[in-house]
Amino acid sequence: MAKRGGFPGGGMPGNMANLMKQAQRMQRQMEENQKELETKEFTARAGGGAVEVTVTGKKEVTKVKLSQEVVDPDDVEMLEDLVMAAVNEALRQAEEANAEMMGRMTGGLGLGGGMPF
Repeated sequence: MAKRGGFPGGGMPGNMANLMKQAQRMQRQMEENQKELETKEFTARAGGGAVEVTVTGKKEVTKVKLSQEVVDPDDVEMLEDLVMAAVNEALRQAEEANAEMMGRMTGGLGLGGGMPF
């Protein structure tokens, strides 16, 4: 009785086996790159440097530095806006680094915005 489905001889054809090895190698490399990215820090400033915020590649805020001249009890809204702007810029930098890393990893695959299946 003949086997149903599968590949002749029970193994994968050479091309498929090579693709699987490449995919596994790429996955390991992506994991290593992601770990490296998570250890990096991104710093952004707002208000001419009056507010400085640092985030990690994991998008966690690790430092907020305020110049004394920006701390005005009568204008808390300005300080809030500057902190928000600095945080958003630092997060944008982290996201851009992540996208750049992913682009390098998937550049030749033509994956675009999704999987081609």
